[in-house]
Amino acid sequence: MFDRNAVPSKLLLVLMLTAVLFIFAGCAPAAPPEVVEPTPEEEVQLIDDYIILATTTSTYDSGLLDFLNPVFQEQTGLEVRVVSQGTGAALETGRSGDADVLLVHDRKSELTAVEEGFFVDRFDVMYNDFVLIGPADDPAGVGNATTAAEALTLIAAGGVPFISRGDDSGTHRMELRIWEAAGIDPAGNNWYESIGQGMGDTIRHANERLGYTLTDRGTYVSLRDTIDLVIVLEGDPKLFNQYGVMAVSPELHPGVKYDYAMMYINFLMSEEGQNLISSYQVNGETLFFPGYGLE
Repeated sequence: MFDRNAVPSKLLLVLMLTAVLFIFAGCAPAAPPEVVEPTPEEEVQLIDDYIILATTTSTYDSGLLDFLNPVFQEQTGLEVRVVSQGTGAALETGRSGDADVLLVHDRKSELTAVEEGFFVDRFDVMYNDFVLIGPADDPAGVGNATTAAEALTLIAAGGVPFISRGDDSGTHRMELRIWEAAGIDPAGNNWYESIGQGMGDTIRHANERLGYTLTDRGTYVSLRDTIDLVIVLEGDPKLFNQYGVMAVSPELHPGVKYDYAMMYINFLMSEEGQNLISSYQVNGETLFFPGYGLE
């Protein structure tokens, strides 16, 4: 027999089960969000162009630029075309707008040129020192001197060959200041030879002549294993050698690649660039030290 009282009970059971299912459905965790793959970083767009760097021969002859510039090019794509010449000539190259950036070492002249408006954004990038080198037997007795001026006085008195770069470089300008401090004009003496060459060639010529010359330490160390000359005087505070980097003024020469020049300057002055400079060694010896070398 059909029981009408059973209908409400079955209906109630259905309603209760439906409610339970609804409650559990509401408490179920939400569907996981769609996974979005991270967007890969954009590749650096390398610049297919170049800048012209006018620089002293010491940065070239020492091998430093062959160490630094490929790193810069790999990061930016920019080729650094090097014009290696004495600092005086490099300053003239920059003044005429025939370079984009300079790396030189005659701080006084550099600061004057900045004040005159030829260059902008100059920084003290690195330093080392000058040394006097000569024959190991030291025929002029330079080893008895305590200053560079005393050393040149002994060379002049002994009439021993002295080879000068004679190229208006930072090294040549330093040499002339030392002669002036010694109260000696070496020009015209048969023991004094001015050859108008870069540092490497000057050292090699002095080696052939068994004479003395003034050089930056970096170039000497890079050539030391190929010559017989030794350091006969070092440590005079007057022989401090500061290098500066600066851009050619874009206002004076609108055609220069100022933005690219600043990329190079920022690279050299960055923590990475400064660490690279300090890490560069030849025969286990550090040739350049980063930053400004005087307090």
